[in-house]
Amino acid sequence: MTSPFIRIVMTLAALASATAGAAAEAEPAPSRGQLLYSTHCIECHNTQVHWRARRQARDWTSLKLQVRRWQQVGQLGWTEADIDEVARYLNRTIYRFPPPPVRVGSR
Repeated sequence: MTSPFIRIVMTLAALASATAGAAAEAEPAPSRGQLLYSTHCIECHNTQVHWRARRQARDWTSLKLQVRRWQQVGQLGWTEADIDEVARYLNRTIYRFPPPPVRVGSR
């Protein structure tokens, strides 16, 4: 027979374990765009650069152009998919420009 104190400690430990597991599951994994940006860009481009009055990105097209430009300046060798991912990440978290229309079956 276990003492009430031991049962309380065991219950609290089980609750703490369940809560930690739920918190870990609730946090989504970072996107590829977020990882690329935080690895290669955040050192110079903190969020202030995106909010300044003279920012270069005014719409989706210019945002993607700036991502392409700066990855070239940094000689990062990103693929077009990488550029898209970083632009999507920045658009989702900062700019919120309307996305470009989806082209279906271009022939």
